[in-house]
Amino acid sequence: MDFDVIIIGGSFAGLSAALYIARARRSVCIVDKGSPRNRFADHSHGLLGMDGVDPQTILTRARKQLTSYPSVHFIDKRAVEAKAIPDGFSVKLSTERTFKSSRLILAYGLSDQLPTIPGLQERWGKTVLHCPYCHGYEFSDRHLGVLYLSSISILQAIVVSDWGPTTLYLNGESQPEEESLAQLHERGIEIEPAPVTALQGEGESLAYLELEDGRHSPVDALYIAPATRQNSDLAQQLGCEFEEGPFGEFIKTNEERMTTVPGVFAAGDIARPKQNATWATADGVTVGVAAHHSFLF
Repeated sequence: MDFDVIIIGGSFAGLSAALYIARARRSVCIVDKGSPRNRFADHSHGLLGMDGVDPQTILTRARKQLTSYPSVHFIDKRAVEAKAIPDGFSVKLSTERTFKSSRLILAYGLSDQLPTIPGLQERWGKTVLHCPYCHGYEFSDRHLGVLYLSSISILQAIVVSDWGPTTLYLNGESQPEEESLAQLHERGIEIEPAPVTALQGEGESLAYLELEDGRHSPVDALYIAPATRQNSDLAQQLGCEFEEGPFGEFIKTNEERMTTVPGVFAAGDIARPKQNATWATADGVTVGVAAHHSFLF
């Protein structure tokens, strides 16, 4: 085998797993093409000791620290194929090179499927956001909005309203059911039924939403709960089972983050229904220790 463990994905989960495997004196290779999910955000919040730090700075620092371990290797390419072989796994890169390992960790992350409303995508991670715990404090008591994408948006609006006055933009969808309406009204959430045609503001800031009937609705931050997709089909290639989550499929794992395929682990956003950098980092610890234990027990 070329390595004890190959990790596909080098963001918070993958690098955290690599650190624990390296400290267990096992050889590990991180294959990563350098496109983390939170690359659109300038600051990461809620990560202990790193609150307010650029997420790319955190990852760059982690990679640098990992290079001090001689058993750690980085390959800045995309993995396109993975399959089981006797006593392990083979991983083929976009360059056609193939590497082999005894264990395999999938940590290649998710991508958010953003609505195609003009002005939305360029503000993603700045003033169009998904998590008030990550990006709510900075917009405290300002005009907040939630764009309806699914029934999850109603729950999102209720949570977001604890940070400031909130409007739920139905974007032309039907009125919520009576029970949901009562919950929204109890929280003082306004409901705007008109379709949203554009987001407007200077640069990446947000000033108002243009509505189809010509009105302008003031808003400083807009929260959305978009559907997600896995960044790779390697789990499907390997035969891993999936579960359905609120935003899309995630890889089924046990408590130690082992998938339904022996020797294949999964960590981070691709293996949990709810995601953030802290959870991903913790998953990396879990899977790094579990992968090491799998050589011993």
